[in-house]
Amino acid sequence: MSGTTSSFPERMELRGEGLVLRDWTEDDLAAMPELFDHPDIAYWTPIVSPFDAEAARARLERDRKLRAEGTTILLAITVDGGAPLGEIMLRRAPEGTEIGYAVGPAHRGQGLAARAVRVMAAYAFEELGVERVILELEAENAASVGVATRAGFRLLDVPLIEGEEKGRPFSLQTWGLDRP
Repeated sequence: MSGTTSSFPERMELRGEGLVLRDWTEDDLAAMPELFDHPDIAYWTPIVSPFDAEAARARLERDRKLRAEGTTILLAITVDGGAPLGEIMLRRAPEGTEIGYAVGPAHRGQGLAARAVRVMAAYAFEELGVERVILELEAENAASVGVATRAGFRLLDVPLIEGEEKGRPFSLQTWGLDRP
């Protein structure tokens, strides 16, 4: 992990792989519940559930606070800079520079997550100077294992991360992608 803890840019837009990853805005608040209020997202991610208009507003405010602190970026996944189809996250953490994602149920099966992960990884390597990015996911989450594989990540030989969230236990594998 790079030793830098500088702030992230106040405004961001990343382009690549047929995607535009852009800042969330107030204009996206109405679309967020359709993307995130789903049993799969509730089960596999730490995103609050149920996800309603109040949760959308809180997520936008949290996004801005964490970015200002220089710890986390949350960007909308779009194909053209318009309607959000999901979210990509980059988080600086003690265990490494982590990427996370969620794609709305209506937009799955298009390779959005794997493409967004590759674009965010390229940003981490080129702009932040990190040597490795990681994904933390449950082995039982076949969709996320597929994303990790398609994005070029490999399962790392490190201890599982075990815990409990939303009243259920989890065991996370760590997948890594090294700087090219």
